Amino acid sequence: MRIYTPPPDKSITIRALLLGAIAAGRTVVKNPLRSRDTEAALACLKELGVRTKTFKDRVKVTGAGPGGFGPGPFRLDAGESGTLARLLAGLLAGAGTTALIAGRGTLLHRPMEPLAAALRLAGADVRAARGRLPLKISPARPRGGTLKLSTASAQIKSALLLAGLAARRPVSFRESAPSRDHTERLLKFMGARLNKSGSRLTLRPGPLKGRTIKVPGDISSAAFFIAAALLSGRPLKIKSAGLNPGRLGFVKALKRMGARIELKTRTSFPEPAGDIVVRPSLLRAVKIPARDIPSMIDEVPLLALLAARARGTTVINGAEELRKKESDRIKSTLALLSSLGARASYRRGTLTVPGGQEFAPLRPVETFGDHRIAMAAAAASALRPGLKIKNPGCVDKSHPGFFRDFRRVL
Repeated sequence: MRIYTPPPDKSITIRALLLGAIAAGRTVVKNPLRSRDTEAALACLKELGVRTKTFKDRVKVTGAGPGGFGPGPFRLDAGESGTLARLLAGLLAGAGTTALIAGRGTLLHRPMEPLAAALRLAGADVRAARGRLPLKISPARPRGGTLKLSTASAQIKSALLLAGLAARRPVSFRESAPSRDHTERLLKFMGARLNKSGSRLTLRPGPLKGRTIKVPGDISSAAFFIAAALLSGRPLKIKSAGLNPGRLGFVKALKRMGARIELKTRTSFPEPAGDIVVRPSLLRAVKIPARDIPSMIDEVPLLALLAARARGTTVINGAEELRKKESDRIKSTLALLSSLGARASYRRGTLTVPGGQEFAPLRPVETFGDHRIAMAAAAASALRPGLKIKNPGCVDKSHPGFFRDFRRVL
């Protein structure tokens, strides 16, 4: 059985760095991811005056404490990271500072007004230029309170919680659907007074305390190896992957399709992590409800790829959010399948993929500069070696060395 150890989780690395920046004392982030997005996070902290020291296997962050960034103005470059841009906005919304959050590449086309509107509802002063970047943050202490807001976005939820740390009173709101809870887990680990009752989150203002945080392997990166193993019929063991329930939608969908996947949890706090064993399987079609999409938002292109080979027709509902990612992932997923000689259709938020299709590469895969599409194309190459992929270097955004690992493992 082949063995793969995924790179550290990007989402958790960025969150740990940002929370460490406002905590009292020192935060040590062990096993951090080193990628374009996390380097952008470190550069933003440096611009804010936060002291960091990077070692081979860890980053030490000396927290500035709440309101410790100074009045500004600051100009921060989030690179192409939507997670960084949105969480920075929440972090700075209650910091009493003036800042402009800019970005580059595909991030310039991603919507930011829903984030800005949610933070304004909490009393912050955040404005989006024509609904997109740059985001302008002006001094205003969030008032908090019970917000009449429903969100299934983990990034908007996280931004509201970060702003709520400096609010005048507790901030409370509901999630319309469960989403990844990395921010909540880290906040509680660092001393935040955060409660969850059903779908309602309530955070009381207060300081954080620096802690040592170990980042698990990235389940989103592991997903491409899971798909490749199933397509190629090769057994695979994935070691030390994050097993956060809010990130396991793809694995749960595959198990419903008949995939023989076993999860072995080793650690549980603050983030569950462990091993994943994948064995050769015959897949069948499923219907995916819209409520499941937040827990597999990055893996829908992979699910479509596997569905094209399964028995029956797979229907994926609630897929419209994919149009707002690094690329229009509905368009890029359909293009990926078309490049493989497979067909699928999209109508009013529903992606329909007939199964039992053979892959016969017709032309190089266009990635649209989207790292997830490039990695999905690599997964397809496990079944059809020699598949050509345009602009494969875009994977460096989240997984430098992806193709090296892929060739070694599969």
